[in-house]
Amino acid sequence: MTTWCHIQVKELDKRASGQAFEVILGAPAPDSKGEFPLSPPKKKDVSLEEIQRKLDAAEERRKNHEAEVLKHLAEKREHEKEVLQKAMEENNNFSKMAEEKLNQKMEANKENRTAIMAAMNEKFKEKVTQGLIKASAVIHAGV
Repeated sequence: MTTWCHIQVKELDKRASGQAFEVILGAPAPDSKGEFPLSPPKKKDVSLEEIQRKLDAAEERRKNHEAEVLKHLAEKREHEKEVLQKAMEENNNFSKMAEEKLNQKMEANKENRTAIMAAMNEKFKEKVTQGLIKASAVIHAGV
């Protein structure tokens, strides 16, 4: 790192929102190392074995990633099957319950209708019987 011998600070602006300064650096100190080289340091030569090792590691990572993706897809499909199976079971249960309720209502309606018809027949028989009694009374009274 370069060290500077002389630093000068000038105040430029002073506002409510903040301050502005100008910093002037003097010449570098004589014991500084100087500028950094512009080119990056040379990389070491990579051997064929190291390249092959890196390729093998990359292939292994790719295979592991592919296996993980396939596992995730299989789990997702299994979950979809379970959800579909559950929906079908719920639909079947609903259909059975609806059919059972409908059968119960139909049976109750049938029983009510039978009871109403029996009551109507009974009333009709009573009216017919009373009509016959009146008719026979009229016939007997007239004789």
